[in-house]
Amino acid sequence: MFTIEHEFDATVVTLVDEPGSHLQEDVTITAFEDCVTVEQTDPRTDRDQKITLSLSQIRDLAAALDLPEGSYRLKR
Repeated sequence: MFTIEHEFDATVVTLVDEPGSHLQEDVTITAFEDCVTVEQTDPRTDRDQKITLSLSQIRDLAAALDLPEGSYRLKR
């Protein structure tokens, strides 16, 4: 399950882990004009862990999901 919210300066997508044997914490993805952040609470420390990706890294990640093992460079 996921939700999508459009805020003033960003689009926020929250991924909710469906019932299963090994549930993970919700993941929140926030897309800004110049970067994307991915956040998840670490249940061991009860602290949010956050990474920030450039839009170039997001494009590379999207392409990588459909490619076989290897090293690639996308043409811009």
